[in-house]
Amino acid sequence: MGGCLNQHQYSLLVRRLEVDATVNPGTYRAKTFLISNAAYVVLFGMLATIALLIYFGIHTAYTKNRASDLIRVGLFGVVMALIFFVVLRMFFMRLAPPEGRYLSREEAPALFNVLDKIRKKLNGPPFHHVLVDDDFNAAIYQHPRWGLFGGHTNYLILGLPYLLGVSPKEMLATVAHEYGHVCGNHGKAGAWIYRQRQTFLALYDKVESGADVYWVYKSIAFMLSAFVPYYNAYTFVLSREDEYAADRTATELVGSKTNAQGLVRGALLGRWFYKEFWSKLYKQADSREEPAFLPYAAMRSAFKASYSEWATKEHLDAAWRKQSGLDDTHPALRYRVEATGEKAELPPCVENTAAEALLGDTAKKLIAEFDRNWWEREKTSWQAQHQYVISSKARLQELSGLPLDSLKLQDLHEYALLSSEFESPQQAKALLERLLRQPGGPFPKAEYHYGYILLAEDNERGLDHLAVAVNDRHMQESAAHVGYDYLLKKYGEERAQEWWDRIVGQVADEA
Repeated sequence: MGGCLNQHQYSLLVRRLEVDATVNPGTYRAKTFLISNAAYVVLFGMLATIALLIYFGIHTAYTKNRASDLIRVGLFGVVMALIFFVVLRMFFMRLAPPEGRYLSREEAPALFNVLDKIRKKLNGPPFHHVLVDDDFNAAIYQHPRWGLFGGHTNYLILGLPYLLGVSPKEMLATVAHEYGHVCGNHGKAGAWIYRQRQTFLALYDKVESGADVYWVYKSIAFMLSAFVPYYNAYTFVLSREDEYAADRTATELVGSKTNAQGLVRGALLGRWFYKEFWSKLYKQADSREEPAFLPYAAMRSAFKASYSEWATKEHLDAAWRKQSGLDDTHPALRYRVEATGEKAELPPCVENTAAEALLGDTAKKLIAEFDRNWWEREKTSWQAQHQYVISSKARLQELSGLPLDSLKLQDLHEYALLSSEFESPQQAKALLERLLRQPGGPFPKAEYHYGYILLAEDNERGLDHLAVAVNDRHMQESAAHVGYDYLLKKYGEERAQEWWDRIVGQVADEA
């Protein structure tokens, strides 16, 4: 989020604006339009202030007519001119275009014919480029050619895993949803705010990320920090409202049942894809020097074979209970499906995927390309992991054959960590407890593993051990997330956020 509001204050602001948007929608939208225009006012105001400072400095030095003043003003003018140039450049700052494999009309005529029909029906702008990437999603990205002054190039981005997992109509529903934002089905002003929000926040993030390197960027980020949280909150709430309008566009195109079915499949299969598919694939590195199957070639059959794993009532109930968060403008699954007028139902197994129907033989070509590129990227780390597991298990076997009392502290530490990685939690727990009783600590990694095991047993003492683990900078993020996830599931967002703020504050104080 950035800015001068902490997460709790920002959350309260968003909740208040959600009420305003419901009670007085016209007034709220007018305020959001004004604050969106205020982004330009703020930047132009910064330029005008810098220009006035330069002018008054030169004018003062000229009237006093002293050489020392002229030198000081000259140096001041150089510095301010640099800031003026950087702020001006921010208006036109170039953002990197999205990454992906470009797809031509000749390669996928069926897909482009469908896109032509969508554009004609919705009367929107052209799809300038179609990209295929490795995400389980489909999206449209409007890339600004001239920064805040627009000139957008429209990229349709289709994830190959997504195409291999959903039906043609479900994929078209997602495309229609995204296209609804672009063609302004929730109003031209809404479409403009949608684009400006993406561009302005991307520019701010780019400036903020460079603040540690460039002092000018740091100054600009500081000056904008009071404005950005309010701009983000107002446009966030409007963007979330507009998601429902975009869903209605999808429903009009493919029907409410197909749209709701696609939303549920996307949530359940997407979760399984990121949490289970990749972890099972990479687990092979423990026992194989090369994978038994390459990922993209296996996805279609894996999605179908694992249907009983991801398409369950338990997973649907869990997804249904999930509430809308502040990190995504899309509402939670329940509210999107209910807005279509449909009920929560498990989607049927896909017999003919979007990839097969709309890409034809090009799907096989893309699968081969993506697999080849994946293995080129992963081969070194895969084989390194394989060798690590072989040597670690050999060392674990060696240590397990020695009497515990004979182990030096360093060997006991190694034994406990290897046990945590390769043996059962109960075996590791006993070794970790023995290690943590020894003088010579702290042992942050051991504290992390012990805390993790305790929380898995629903023992909140694990949080105390995670708080110690953050002393190791390599464990900070993992420890913070484990504690946050535990408290979120057990007590809710407020307690989880309190933990997160405390851990982040602890790390900041120690730094």
